[in-house]
Amino acid sequence: MHTTIEVNDRLLGVNTESARHNREHFIARKLFAINLMGTPGAGKTALLEATIRAWSPSAIAVVEGDQATERDSARIRRAGAAAFQVETGLGCHLDANQVHGALHHLELAAGDLVFIENVGNLVCPALFDLGEQLKVVVTSPAEGVDKPLKYPPMFRAADIVVLNKCDLLPHVPFEIEQWNEFVMAVNPRAKILKTSALDGSGLDSWIAEIAVRRADFLAEA
Repeated sequence: MHTTIEVNDRLLGVNTESARHNREHFIARKLFAINLMGTPGAGKTALLEATIRAWSPSAIAVVEGDQATERDSARIRRAGAAAFQVETGLGCHLDANQVHGALHHLELAAGDLVFIENVGNLVCPALFDLGEQLKVVVTSPAEGVDKPLKYPPMFRAADIVVLNKCDLLPHVPFEIEQWNEFVMAVNPRAKILKTSALDGSGLDSWIAEIAVRRADFLAEA
């Protein structure tokens, strides 16, 4: 057990240094980077597709993380944005060095949004800083109200928590007020947004929040 902790400490130490390099790169080039995390099926890619269509597609680039296939990258490109796929194999998350490598395959301009769609997982991605300016957790009513309590490090790390797929609310048992309480109990600083990438509800608030955060970042960069 002691050896495992030492190995993890070394891995996190290497990642921290790579994340610092990424952060300096993002700031110097005025790139607003967003780490998009959540379970498989929460609708992360669908939310990205809707965001790309609402934003200027040429001003968004996406680093896609999955254990296998380029299916999500293909969806992003069809929506109109540039994408680079990172296949992690047995890896359950993206690390900062993988993101650094992916950036070299994307043509980026000052002011662009760089979305990093992490591997679907509510555990490992919370531990790895990627150098991003914003951490977003996407969840859905089908996952149940208790996920913030069962996976507190992930929800605690989030700047924004998005309850996506709200079109499902009439069809699944989900007490939204209780879920709000659980999120706030774990992370009282989190901004909560409710969206449906399918019917478009809440997307205006999501886009507006990203625009404000990006503007604040650019003003300070």
